[in-house]
Amino acid sequence: MKVVNDKNRALGEMMKPISNTLAALVILIMTLGGSPAMGAINASLDRDRVALGDTVRLTIIATENEKLKDADLRDLTENFEIIGRSTNNSTSIVNGRMSQTRKVIIDLMPRRAGSLYVPSIRIGQNSTQSIRIQVSPASAAPTGEQTVVFEAEVDKDSVYVQGQVILTLRIQQSINLDGGNISELKLDNAFVKPLEQHSFQRNIDGRPWRVNEVRYAIFPEKSGTLEIPAQVFSGRASRGRQSVFDLGGGGQLLRRNSKPISINVLPKPSSFTADTWLPTQSLTLQETWSSEPNELRVGESATRTITIVGEGLQGAQLPPILFTPIDGVKYYPDQPTIEDQELTDGLVGIRQDSAAVVAIRPGTFLIPEIRIPWWNTQTEQLEYAVLPEREINVAAAEITDLTTEPVLPATPIDITATPLTNPTRHWLGGPIWPIVSAISTLGWILTLLYLWRVRRSTAPNKPHAPDTSAEKQVFKQLLAVCADNNAARTRGAIIDWIAAFKPKASPVSLDEVAKLLGDEEFTREIDTLDTCLYSSDQDHWDGTSLADCLHRLRRASGHGGDETAEPIKLYPNGD
Repeated sequence: MKVVNDKNRALGEMMKPISNTLAALVILIMTLGGSPAMGAINASLDRDRVALGDTVRLTIIATENEKLKDADLRDLTENFEIIGRSTNNSTSIVNGRMSQTRKVIIDLMPRRAGSLYVPSIRIGQNSTQSIRIQVSPASAAPTGEQTVVFEAEVDKDSVYVQGQVILTLRIQQSINLDGGNISELKLDNAFVKPLEQHSFQRNIDGRPWRVNEVRYAIFPEKSGTLEIPAQVFSGRASRGRQSVFDLGGGGQLLRRNSKPISINVLPKPSSFTADTWLPTQSLTLQETWSSEPNELRVGESATRTITIVGEGLQGAQLPPILFTPIDGVKYYPDQPTIEDQELTDGLVGIRQDSAAVVAIRPGTFLIPEIRIPWWNTQTEQLEYAVLPEREINVAAAEITDLTTEPVLPATPIDITATPLTNPTRHWLGGPIWPIVSAISTLGWILTLLYLWRVRRSTAPNKPHAPDTSAEKQVFKQLLAVCADNNAARTRGAIIDWIAAFKPKASPVSLDEVAKLLGDEEFTREIDTLDTCLYSSDQDHWDGTSLADCLHRLRRASGHGGDETAEPIKLYPNGD
């Protein structure tokens, strides 16, 4: 969490009416002279690996006016048999604009094993992308006379601490069941996140089976051995209805146990010395600008957005981006956006950090490189995600000479000589100078307001009491993760709290936080936190002592009112 600059917020509120007016005029021009946007379609599969005889679900989503019923599926039948098809329509209204989304769901069964492609499907003026799917040989038939099979499997038997492992619980049934239940997955020293469930049909030796898969993303928080105990499935075989008065049910109760699984959790390698541990098979950095930075003038702003994408990581694991101060350039950071997206092979963590960039003087400025270390779990080596440094050139502000009088024509224009016979037609098809003039005037006003804001920001400010409300909320969140004894999340929570506690410091690592606070006890607690995260021979981390230390440091600095005078009870139930 980052504290928003109060002055920047005030300026934004002041300029809202002007910005809204300008936006309305721009929309009017687009409405008068623009063309309607083309619809968009995309396709996806629920799985990218299946066995011969399994069904796979293809979902096609269209927006705007594309008609899915016109989709040409003839090329699809070369490699797949179409088992079933259904449609779904939805309508949403965002910011007063209504949009429609149409969805068609097609169940497919591969015709042969190997690497197959779902071809591009054309709908109207648009086409979907082709999709690759790997089809393995048919699954082996269950041994004996089993009608219900329950099994558990993981995608890997070895994983780094805080890395991702996917657990799949699979129920295969050749009979109908009246309900079913799987025992709750409980793991020590691991974070568990349920994923989307899959259901499909499987043909084995000409016999149809129904398959249901329950999947979890597991992130071990301690090195050593992670034990996944045997899971239990229970269900009741359907005996069918004997008459119209029979409600069914009452069949044989079936109970199946999966085999326990052991996973080797590797510690952080000693060669990885960075503060933020990121075990992943891919980590990328991207940046976008709301406008071309080399076209900036003094007082103008452009929003710089940096996106981190990590496969097999949670968004909360990704580090915040530090916008390095530059002489002559000011940053106004926004709240970060953190999310998790689910793909066929697990989670992808995404973090976006944005900041408004405003130059306060003309010249050439060097934006430093951004370098994030990460551990490649496939090559077993340290790598870096890098945004290279770049230069931006900022021109001086354009100042309009307000003393210049307008130049009048030598001969006055008689505006009554030719009356408008059709005002509406003249507005739509004639000149749009009134609109252009309004936009130019508003643009001039916006420039002056930005210059006024920049000059005020460079003048000495009167001392004022800091806004502590945000800091109080962040501190409560920090105490909460300490109370949960969650070492992985405590690391990030400390960084967020110190950003609100000492906003001018902006540390990005726990070592920097420890140096900033200069407290020996806090430094020891941070060392203990790191040790418990990455060592297999240490006891599970307890956040009690760290919470007490944080309370002491905060009170010593003059913070800690009534709302935080009583620490959060770490064990409210006496456990």
